[in-house]
Amino acid sequence: MSLNQLSLSLQFGPFDGAAAHRAVLPRHKVTRWIRHALATDAEITVRIVGTEEGQQLNREYRKKDYATNVLTFDYTQEPLVTADLVLCAPVIEREAKEQNKSLEEHYAHMLVHGTLHAQGWDHETSEEDAQAMESYETDILRELGFADPYATGP
Repeated sequence: MSLNQLSLSLQFGPFDGAAAHRAVLPRHKVTRWIRHALATDAEITVRIVGTEEGQQLNREYRKKDYATNVLTFDYTQEPLVTADLVLCAPVIEREAKEQNKSLEEHYAHMLVHGTLHAQGWDHETSEEDAQAMESYETDILRELGFADPYATGP
């Protein structure tokens, strides 16, 4: 399978425990996960942030006053995908624990999820769109060696 090209900027904001998150997110893994979700070449910035920065961005851009797992700022989809993905480390860590997943597994899922948003996928438009996006995410993550991120139970 031929993967699309990716120009990646990987940034870590200042937050408690940043070193542990940096260790889980080496550039080569982040690049691999995102490239598997790309339908075309891309320039993407990934920024890992703490709760304060995540909440501020969500409040300013989505009018929701809480930190969320991933925010996608998509700028172009053709001929090149250009986007910023902002992942809130404490939210990702909490959700991984709640879902009995490794931190790496949940980061891979959220990076694939955000990359699909950058390409126009949307799970909030209809139940049909949500199911299509979830199914595609599951296929991509299986390709990467991860379990179905939406599976429930032990």
